[in-house]
Amino acid sequence: MDLKQLNYFVAIVDHKSFSKAAQKLHISQPSLSNAIKSLENDLGSQILDRNTRNIELTEAGTILYSKAVQLLLEMDRVKKEMDEVRLIGSGEIQLGMIESVKHWIPKVILQYNEDFPNMRIKLTEVLSGNDVKNSLRNYNTHAIITNQFIQEEDIETIPLYNEKLVLVLHESNPLTNYPTVTLQDLVGEPFIISSEGFQTREDVLSAFEMEAVIPTIKYEIERFETALSLVREGIGISLIPENYLQALPDNTLVTKSIDSPSLDRTVYLTYLKNRYVSPAIHGFINKIKLFFC
Repeated sequence: MDLKQLNYFVAIVDHKSFSKAAQKLHISQPSLSNAIKSLENDLGSQILDRNTRNIELTEAGTILYSKAVQLLLEMDRVKKEMDEVRLIGSGEIQLGMIESVKHWIPKVILQYNEDFPNMRIKLTEVLSGNDVKNSLRNYNTHAIITNQFIQEEDIETIPLYNEKLVLVLHESNPLTNYPTVTLQDLVGEPFIISSEGFQTREDVLSAFEMEAVIPTIKYEIERFETALSLVREGIGISLIPENYLQALPDNTLVTKSIDSPSLDRTVYLTYLKNRYVSPAIHGFINKIKLFFC
């Protein structure tokens, strides 16, 4: 039994077809069939039931598939770490982030480029808590800036700064004339909120609950950009991180601070504790930490 055989086996199961798997693996179907027969001979057990119209896993095959997926994933991680050992001052950083960091992350990149001008930087949005954990553990990102507090043994979570969620509304909304606005004042207003699974949604709903206020949730969104588009049309109000609103000159939008401890949130830097990263990638992580010291 070797890794190539396991890779072939997983491909067949994932594609539910010998022919599709062979095409994906760029080998002939007879060669793929022979490889699986050889694997079964090595194991002394049948792992695929070929007597049905669809390929089915046997009991032994079910166990092997679960183990093989984990083993292949771990080998992929090892390969990536070995690549990073080799790429000392060149290569790619994969950084996950939330929307509101866009006002300061370019400043960090500018500083970093002075030390590592040959590094490529890939920025992707990673928003929900589960996405943060999966992205780090699957080696899709080296580090993630998030408003999710991740409490896991294998993940380092470092607080960077706090920011407020502020009310955003259209200039025509009567609330713009209020000297101060409370959550109670928002009753009946069509409210725009983040979708299920996002920490911002939990923070907002917690703030309303603390003051025994029930918001009129009219729209659910995944990106603050969408929320602002709706507010610009005057069809709803929303609570948005204050840092996201920087460098957004828009006369149609009015912001109001609301005094509520639940409308403060912390932004964190997260990364795997025991993953090897090259000095170049470690340097970028340190640049982020030092930016807020």
